[in-house]
Amino acid sequence: MTVSQLRDVANMCGMGVAIEIVGGKWKLHMMWVLDDGPKRFGEIRRLLDGISEKVLAEQLRQLEDDDIVKRTVYAEIPPRVEYELTEQGWELAKALESLEHWGEAVRERILNSQTIEETNN
Repeated sequence: MTVSQLRDVANMCGMGVAIEIVGGKWKLHMMWVLDDGPKRFGEIRRLLDGISEKVLAEQLRQLEDDDIVKRTVYAEIPPRVEYELTEQGWELAKALESLEHWGEAVRERILNSQTIEETNN
C-alpha cells in the first residue's frame, strides 16, 4: 500500500509517513541504486542481488505512486524504460544520508570489536 492510498494519512506522524514510503526490504536499496542516475529495470535487478522481478516491479510502482521514482518510457524499438529519482526522491535521499552515516559508524564499531576479539583469541 502506498501513502497516497492511506485513508488516515492526516492522523499519521511524519515518521509514520516516511516509514510507509520506504518500508520493505528493497526500497532503500533501490533508492541507493538510483542515486547514481537513471537506470533500466534490468540494471536495477542486476545491482540488487536476490530481488525477484515481481518484487522489483511492485516496489518500483509503489515508489512511483508516492512520487519518489519517475518512470520514463522511450518510444524506441525495442522499447526502453528508465527509472530515476524525482525531486521528492532526491529530498528523501538527502534526508537518508545521516542514516547512512550512522550505519557506517555502527559497521566500523562492529568490525573493530571483531578485530579486537580475533586478536585476543
